[in-house]
Amino acid sequence: MKLSIVLSTQQAKFSAVAFKGDLETNVAKIAAWGYDGVELAIRDPKLIDVAEIQAVLDKHGLTVPAIGTGQAWGEEGLSFPDPDPAVRAAAIQRVKNHVPVAAQFDAVIIIGLLRGIVRPGVSQAQALAWVVEALQACSRAAAPHGVRLALEPINRYETTLINNVADGLDLIARVGADNFGLLLDTFHMNIEDASIEESIRAAGDRIFHFHVADSNRWYPGAGHIDFRSVLDALFETGYDGFVSGEFMPEPDADTAAQEAIAYLRSIMRQT
Repeated sequence: MKLSIVLSTQQAKFSAVAFKGDLETNVAKIAAWGYDGVELAIRDPKLIDVAEIQAVLDKHGLTVPAIGTGQAWGEEGLSFPDPDPAVRAAAIQRVKNHVPVAAQFDAVIIIGLLRGIVRPGVSQAQALAWVVEALQACSRAAAPHGVRLALEPINRYETTLINNVADGLDLIARVGADNFGLLLDTFHMNIEDASIEESIRAAGDRIFHFHVADSNRWYPGAGHIDFRSVLDALFETGYDGFVSGEFMPEPDADTAAQEAIAYLRSIMRQT
């Protein structure tokens, strides 16, 4: 099992990112605890030095399985279904700007809340149509570079657009791109999917990335999700990607990261 944890390349508002800023220090700690990679949260590729990040990761033997784009929503308000066509175009272009970086790292581009919410005056159907149109454009741009996109079903309290695996599979059919799949997150699945394991089996080879957080959005082992059963189901699908921690930095980031990896390694040794 390959394990990673989310690391933001800059300070950010999103609370479920355990590590933010001070790249060198954070990467060194993450590597020392035994992680295999870092999932980079990048608001705008123009704001980072890719060569510098690559050098730091190489120094500590870590890889980048995925790039998160959600800060473009959280910090700038960009989203695919915004009523303003200029905002929609900017959201699509932001994903396209991530493609060369993702290609260099051989990373999946994550579409989380960049898919947005349904704004007042916009119907659910129209919002979803804009999301499909955007994802088709982004998938076409990414395909020649061998880059995959993964949309994360997110719980109903954060958006009404694609809440569970069934919604995600319907979206995959509408987008119709081989390089478009899903990122599944146990925190959201615990809210929205009747059975996490059965939903994982239904998604099968369209699972491009996988997030773990417990039922309370703390580190795995701090809530009531049966991670041994969940991970057994995941690996039975043939998934060989990373299991990536995206959880609250509670009681603090360092403790959460260390508790997570110790717990996950221990339950997998039992299988």
